[in-house]
Amino acid sequence: MKSTRRCRTLMSVSLNFFALFFSITAFITTYWCVGTQRVPKPKCSKLRTHQCIDYGVNETDPNKVVYSWETGDDRFLFRQFHTGIWFSCEENIHDESERCRSFIDLAPASEKGMLWLSLVSEMLYIILLVVGFSLMCLELVHSSSIIDGLKLNAFAAVFTVLSGLLGMVAHVMYTQVFQVTVSHGPPDWRPYNWDYGWSFCMAWASFTCCMGASVTTLNAYTKTVIEFRRKRKTFEQSIREDHAREAFGYFREHSVHSISKSVEDYSCQTLQSSRHTPIPADTMDLSDITASLGEEQC
Repeated sequence: MKSTRRCRTLMSVSLNFFALFFSITAFITTYWCVGTQRVPKPKCSKLRTHQCIDYGVNETDPNKVVYSWETGDDRFLFRQFHTGIWFSCEENIHDESERCRSFIDLAPASEKGMLWLSLVSEMLYIILLVVGFSLMCLELVHSSSIIDGLKLNAFAAVFTVLSGLLGMVAHVMYTQVFQVTVSHGPPDWRPYNWDYGWSFCMAWASFTCCMGASVTTLNAYTKTVIEFRRKRKTFEQSIREDHAREAFGYFREHSVHSISKSVEDYSCQTLQSSRHTPIPADTMDLSDITASLGEEQC
């Protein structure tokens, strides 16, 4: 029983560790959503000679305008961007660096409250995962007492389930805020096309591991309680059988002893009563006594 319970605890600890690792990684990275943005090409200069629009210069008459024949998407530049919970970063079209902006500032005013609620839920999700992981490790270290292990197991299961629910709510709320920001965000930020990134996948993988850890913990708690009750019932039944057997033997011995003693007492009393019973004189016949004495002498 102890080895089986230890294996279940190890499985719960492993799943909780992966859930915690994935959640922290997703929380601090900026690849929840990735895609491209369409921005106008900048004007060509001496420092930038490609991916730009060359309007040209009429050397004979500078006042004349020279038009570019680029039309449609040729007039635009597609730059990559990636967005997380805290920041949104996109390529800088003027150099090879990245420009990052706060995603809270990019979100519409109507969605800022939901975004803050999502951030608080994500932080609570991580905190509760840490608490559940600590309780599971404590149960793994102090596994000598079954009762203490059951208490730690129950609290760990409760904290893990609560963290999983908070994580799911936080992920759904962030997804909704991002979709609204795509439609009503700043014009210079709105994506041309986008998709979910690896941080988003890690966040939902963390939720999956968290739910797996909670189910495993609850299963271990239930099985341990059932096994403990079954063994206690078997132990109590064996004790009752032993007590019944001892009581039966005790009563049988005492019953036989009391019956034999009663028989002996009754025999002694009968003998004593027969010896001490007087014979009335008027009932005695002298001829009978003489005859009996003669017979005894013969």
